[in-house]
Amino acid sequence: MVKLSYSSALVKSSIYDVIKDLPKAELHLHIEGTLEPELLFQIARRNQVSIPYQTVQELRLAYKFNNLQDFLDIYYAGASVLIHEQDFYDLTWAYLERAYQQNICHVEIFFDPQTHTDRGISFDVVINGITKALENAQKRWGITFHVFMCFLRHLDEISAIKTLETALPYRSKIIGVGLDSSENGHPPSKFERVFAKARQEGFLTVAHAGEEGPPNYIWQALDLLKVMRIDHGNRAMEDEVLLSTLAKRQVPLTMCPLSNMKLNVIRQLTDHPLKKMLDKGILVTVNSDDPAYFGGYLNENYQVIAKALNLSVAQIGILAKNSFQASVMGADQKEQYFKQVDRIISQYP
Repeated sequence: MVKLSYSSALVKSSIYDVIKDLPKAELHLHIEGTLEPELLFQIARRNQVSIPYQTVQELRLAYKFNNLQDFLDIYYAGASVLIHEQDFYDLTWAYLERAYQQNICHVEIFFDPQTHTDRGISFDVVINGITKALENAQKRWGITFHVFMCFLRHLDEISAIKTLETALPYRSKIIGVGLDSSENGHPPSKFERVFAKARQEGFLTVAHAGEEGPPNYIWQALDLLKVMRIDHGNRAMEDEVLLSTLAKRQVPLTMCPLSNMKLNVIRQLTDHPLKKMLDKGILVTVNSDDPAYFGGYLNENYQVIAKALNLSVAQIGILAKNSFQASVMGADQKEQYFKQVDRIISQYP
């Protein structure tokens, strides 16, 4: 595995080493959110697309967000350069190279078809570019994968239903559906019919809930959308009954520390609820969300939350095991990774 060099001041050396060494799965990753400025400019030039920034540095300086909507505005603008299958391949491959370097062994990535089909890009261009990169990474590095497509919740349910119908011929490439984009004012109940239809078609279901929206959105995702995972879920901390339910059912939460910090979901990383949730027996995982925009990929998210919450080596091991437990990989494959994690953790004091 390629070794990366990080600031030794970031975390205690033992925590840094264990994070680097552990196999990990990433379950909350928007592939469009991995579009680094350098690649964005490269693809924009290739496709002769005009963007409102002159340099990489100017674009990076724009990555200052007051809330989720501020981020989404620039996120959708960046996605506008993606036109051809090669663009989606290059985007996905760049992320997978980083995943390999960070010892990520399994990925379950999101993509937003409406972001592209609504501007005239065909569904097959998007899904084929993404999956070809994933398949090549599996052949080259052994990274296993699944793909979830997300419905944009700021659009209406009719648009989501049309997207689901468009996706059916590509059923073999997509394991499940999710729900993302602007949360406030767009409750999960808005999408109850399309999620029911998706389940009938054999798709798994997940949903963003409780990032900015209230705990009731998490209840709706569980009870109405029948999701297997909650993406984010921070605001579950406001509802003790919900916390107990999440722990009892072992519903995974795919939490994203740097994203939460950048989007002002939390004021500072020491306020993050991850450790409290771990202590309550909730199946919490660490993920990077939209790493090109939020300042760090998976290992960096592990590092900053370990430092902020003073996590132990054992707790880092639990988070790594949780990442596999919360995935949709088979039980035998999970068990192999559990053993690898235990073996590595045993080498640290």
